[in-house]
Amino acid sequence: MTAGVIADSIVNLCGAIGLAVAMATFYRRDPKSPLTRRLLFALGVIAILFLDRGLAWWTGSVLLDRLSVIPAALIPLGALIVTEGILRRHAPRAVKMIALGGGILLGLGGSFGLQRFVMPYAITLALFQLLAFATCAFLLATRERAGLMASENRSIGRMAVGALVVIPFILTDFRTLFPDIPVRLGALGALLTVTVMLIAGGGAETRRHGLAMMALRLISSGLLGFAAAFMAADVDGAQIVRFVAVAISGVLTIGLMTDALRALFESQEPGVLNSVAASPAQTRDQLIAELARHPIFESARRFRESELSLYDPPLLRDFLSTRRVLRRPDAPWGLSPTEPAAERMVSLMTANSATHVIVLAHDPLDLIVLAVPVTAADPATETALALVRRLLALTPEAK
Repeated sequence: MTAGVIADSIVNLCGAIGLAVAMATFYRRDPKSPLTRRLLFALGVIAILFLDRGLAWWTGSVLLDRLSVIPAALIPLGALIVTEGILRRHAPRAVKMIALGGGILLGLGGSFGLQRFVMPYAITLALFQLLAFATCAFLLATRERAGLMASENRSIGRMAVGALVVIPFILTDFRTLFPDIPVRLGALGALLTVTVMLIAGGGAETRRHGLAMMALRLISSGLLGFAAAFMAADVDGAQIVRFVAVAISGVLTIGLMTDALRALFESQEPGVLNSVAASPAQTRDQLIAELARHPIFESARRFRESELSLYDPPLLRDFLSTRRVLRRPDAPWGLSPTEPAAERMVSLMTANSATHVIVLAHDPLDLIVLAVPVTAADPATETALALVRRLLALTPEAK
């Protein structure tokens, strides 16, 4: 096998694995949604195409290579089905008939040897796919915006941008039309698209973090591929492009797998807020006892005002009057380090090896002192502590 065939095979196999992982993630998020079923159909067709191509080129199988044109010809139908689901309305009947009929004719024709007419067949398949994407884009652009929610209109806008970005990648798959392309990048474009789709499903802050992580993966993997290319004896521009494409495809696929596996593990292990929500506790003491079973709260100790006599409760009460949660790294919390209130609070936290103090009540004082492990000290934990504090403050004491 040549270097180009090996690179094509690896990129396509990575695309198949990545799309399969994305399908599992979409199904886990919303298994009963009609749009999810449509999306799974479209992604499944593309994943089968990449898997078939990757195996065909790796093994040199002519049969698999012929069969790969069937899913390739059905991609326009999948795109139209997803478009209908997004718009929540049917496409014109003529458009659906052309997508279905054209897909069947081109797919079966290619599998039965129509590819002997290499150039005409490649041009016809490429135009069929491009016209289908253009039709879907037209339907999305001329949609009735008032009938959709603002979030749906934003999602459609992102999808349109993604389609424009991925079209150049798709064109590289037609080696007959572009014989000088070093590696087929259609699968890489699909990996980029599903990664962005998964990121877009979160909130604004989550999207920013996800895009930053994606950019880091792309840049670092691209540099890794560029550096690895120089291990080859005959390094040229084409070889560098192949190494970079393989590295990026592999890293994106691994990223999709690890993200999906982490989300699965997190869903099976209830967090602090899930534990509180599922707790049958009726009083504050019972709820604190329930929280103590969670690793973050296993070191928690409750201090009522009578137990704080060594730390000057009136002074602490005034200091804590506008505070809810204190972090040890933030000491002296806007005061001078020699201020008595700051000194006493630092002394309380030091005596209990604590990193946080949660203020349940100010008069009389009611505090929870705990040590959050370094491995769990992240913004999500800080938010969870603030929410737990509010829940505890609203939970009544035992009568």
